[in-house]
Amino acid sequence: MRKILLLFVIVFSVFTVVAQEELNAIVTINADKVQSSNKQVYTTLQKSLTEFINQTKWTNKKFLPQERINCAFTIIVNEQSGNNFNASIQVQATRPVFNSSYETPILNINDSNFNFQYNEFDPLIYNPNSFDSNLVSGIVFYIYTILGVDADTFALNGGQEYLKQAENVMLQAQQSGSAGWQNEIGKQNRFSLIDSLLSSKFAALRAIYYNYHRKGFDTFSVNEKESKTEILNSILNLEQLFNITVGNHMIRIFLDAKSDEIVNVFSDGTRTGEEEKLKTVLQKISPTLSDKWKKIKA
Repeated sequence: MRKILLLFVIVFSVFTVVAQEELNAIVTINADKVQSSNKQVYTTLQKSLTEFINQTKWTNKKFLPQERINCAFTIIVNEQSGNNFNASIQVQATRPVFNSSYETPILNINDSNFNFQYNEFDPLIYNPNSFDSNLVSGIVFYIYTILGVDADTFALNGGQEYLKQAENVMLQAQQSGSAGWQNEIGKQNRFSLIDSLLSSKFAALRAIYYNYHRKGFDTFSVNEKESKTEILNSILNLEQLFNITVGNHMIRIFLDAKSDEIVNVFSDGTRTGEEEKLKTVLQKISPTLSDKWKKIKA
């Protein structure tokens, strides 16, 4: 009997280690701009969102504790009127590099239109078949975007099912008429983000995410020059997207996360011989970051 009980405890312990949630999120609510007598509502919201994101099982995959995706949600509240909050959100995520302690940034999104309604202690519940609130839908949308892009860095188009779930969140939220979800020409919003990620026109971008990370960074410890060459070629392929798309929203999304890393990789260590070409392409596709690109050593 004791052996059976011991076996059960071991099996149960293994299961609880394996059946982990997917995200390890840090949530920050910044309400410094708001003059309010009730600051406690922000503490409550921050705690509720942290629990909602980290304690919900978002996929049917089994994640080991060390496989959880490190991410951050920073909500900056600009104005509050009753239970109406005018806010923006920054969403960041990283993924580990094979055989290294380094974590590479995969997303750094700034959404300036993240308005929502919230009453303190409101339960945060997500229903994939309906729109309940802009707050919940916005957070869940970015959760599935993180999951999708992260999976794309490990397998070519590996995040398709998660990006489709982000699209479903968007489609449900569109019915509310809230800003940020609508198909508005020239707007760089949640609609344009997920529409682009799932568009065949941007298939090259998802291949870039895969090649840059899986064939590039994950081989860095084995052969630095080959790894850098793969990373460099991935970046050069962004020029194709620049030439066929208007607005280049997705190029900006990629470089918002990667610009500092690119400079660090190509301003030290082994040279590939193509650094000058890299600088030229980066200056073309992202001239606003020209001061950064000058730091790359040719």
